[in-house]
Amino acid sequence: MPEGEPIRAHDFIWHLVSTQRHRHPEDDETAVRERFERNEVVLLDASAVSPDTLLPPGTDVYFYRRPAPEVRVPYDIETVYEDENIMVVNKPPFLATMPRASHITENVTVRLRRATGNEELTPAHRLDRMTSGLLLLTKNSELRGSYQELFARREVTKVYEAVADDNGLRAPLRWEHAIEKREGELAAHIIPDAAPNALTLVSDISPLPGEPGAARYLLHPITGRTHQLRVQMNDAGVPIYGDPVYPTLLPAEDEDFNEPMLLTAVALGFTDPLTGDYRQLHTAGWSGLPIPEHVRTGI
Repeated sequence: MPEGEPIRAHDFIWHLVSTQRHRHPEDDETAVRERFERNEVVLLDASAVSPDTLLPPGTDVYFYRRPAPEVRVPYDIETVYEDENIMVVNKPPFLATMPRASHITENVTVRLRRATGNEELTPAHRLDRMTSGLLLLTKNSELRGSYQELFARREVTKVYEAVADDNGLRAPLRWEHAIEKREGELAAHIIPDAAPNALTLVSDISPLPGEPGAARYLLHPITGRTHQLRVQMNDAGVPIYGDPVYPTLLPAEDEDFNEPMLLTAVALGFTDPLTGDYRQLHTAGWSGLPIPEHVRTGI
């Protein structure tokens, strides 16, 4: 409950439900009343709340929202590597990593938990919904922190392939920018003259066979800012093919599953925190070029 006068529980819950951006069309005022009848509106101690209960400011109230129907993403998730502790999959484009916004069921986490029956399966890092490629998940909640810390400490070498126009750029390149993602805005922004917080190395730019005027960019993000590669490619004058945000934000209803964004996480390299073994995993279609030493060290 926000600051202000106390309000009836029914009025508060109905306000929250009716103002959702992604609400099920049948989640109407009748459905809200049924939540109260089934004792599904509760306080922090799990005690049920009646519709006429006056809620003072600062009260925590819990209930389940009913999300809108989702369009199924017509791509499968491919398992690249699996052992008793982790699973590495090739995430398809258009599929979110975890539940968020309007993508409550159409995401890697929910799909794989349903497919495997393992409710502890959790991503150790995140890929943008439009980005495809390697995603590492832990299979046991007790091990989750060990692998998440690898990414937090930047101890995972990541390799991405992007396809964009060939505008004459030549590798190697070092891109450093100050990137900011503001709350409520879909696009991130480069802040001129600010201290850099995003570093990407470009190790190779080569013509794309059979696609005149197009090139393949081999990208190595040292940091992990939101939309980092997409923002930096756009700033370099080579927005990634199929990007619905950069340089132009396209309407959500124009999304076409047949036109994915051509940015793929093709390789991951890390020392396994449990075994001490160095692992280098890659997608089936990747050329398998060795990761340069300067990319591993971030120099």
